[in-house]
Amino acid sequence: QLRVLGTDHPNILTTRSNLAHWRGQAGDPASAATATEELLTDQLRVLGTDHPNILTTRSKLSYWRGRVGDAAGAATAFADLLTDQLRVLGPDHPDILTTRGNLAHWRGQAGDPVGAATAHQELLTDQLRVLGPDHPDTLTTRGNLAYWQGNTGDPAGAATAYQKLLTDQLRVLGPDHTHTMTTRGNLAHWQGNSDRKSTRLNSSHANISY
Repeated sequence: QLRVLGTDHPNILTTRSNLAHWRGQAGDPASAATATEELLTDQLRVLGTDHPNILTTRSKLSYWRGRVGDAAGAATAFADLLTDQLRVLGPDHPDILTTRGNLAHWRGQAGDPVGAATAHQELLTDQLRVLGPDHPDTLTTRGNLAYWQGNTGDPAGAATAYQKLLTDQLRVLGPDHTHTMTTRGNLAHWQGNSDRKSTRLNSSHANISY
């Protein structure tokens, strides 16, 4: 392609994006991040700042930053991307909702589980309005919200949320879907954590009483 089309042809840029993606999927997120950053530099020169492909590449770069261990950098990059997407796309665009989910995730990974839970709750409210209760992305956000609820110190709330999610996934996806089975595992995990917390609290109370 470089020989036939030249460096700035749209197909060249697409192939570079795909190459970076599969390097990351093959287990080399650092190379994926580097290649994506180099691609972004050339895309900005060729396409301009608000082109849809630019926004997509920025999202991918933010993701790979997180995968190489820079959760805080990923959160910052997703926050910057969200600002530009809101200006270009509007608040209810599917890419906006995706970026908000990614931002919430990396906030949590960067050490802010309360912020992650709050952001997922706000996202869920808008997804229910825009996508409906049975949309796959809505169900995914419910699972993510339950996870961060648990990580804020509320394992019982997480278990309850996963139980409700499982009921809906069984109806929408069926019992053998991978997401349904994942939720069953998460439910068991947080039920166990809730039971252990309850046991510790009861034990502590008994010690105080005596």
